[in-house]
Amino acid sequence: MEEILLVVNENDEVIGRETREKCHAGEGLLHRAITVFLFNNKGELLITQRSAFKTLWPGGWDTSCSTHVYEGETSVQAGERRLLQELGITSTLKHLLTFHYQVRFNERSSENEMCALLVGAYDGVVSPNAQEVSGYRWIDINHPPIRANRRMDFQGSNEDDHGYTPWLKIALQKYLEYSTT
Repeated sequence: MEEILLVVNENDEVIGRETREKCHAGEGLLHRAITVFLFNNKGELLITQRSAFKTLWPGGWDTSCSTHVYEGETSVQAGERRLLQELGITSTLKHLLTFHYQVRFNERSSENEMCALLVGAYDGVVSPNAQEVSGYRWIDINHPPIRANRRMDFQGSNEDDHGYTPWLKIALQKYLEYSTT
């Protein structure tokens, strides 16, 4: 069964429905998505490594989880659904902000998403679904400083920017800007 996504306009109003494949083809169709930041009681952010099975940014470091919002579902419901599917986690999420981004992955595909950033708290066991997540870690977002326009260097990693999903960098920058206002 094909995954059907909600196509939206620049005001995040649904204007149609289309397959996941068509939404990610070429420059992409603007569609609704979410990304989640989970923080533990130390203030550390849970980031996950996308499995090698992913068609976009396989193996890249991602937010706590990300997904698309389906018909009849709120962004918070989508986030809570995906946390359980990807990480075996339940957490109460709060919508913080929404941002648009568009970025090419390769000559055939891209992301073009109206993305809701959701935040929550979690201190329990993480049980990754290997089809979705190949690893995870808790990071301090303030040491070293992480910014969307800088190389992301987590705990001495020598990976370059291509090791991190674009929406992780953008969402983190938006979160830091929101937190200082």
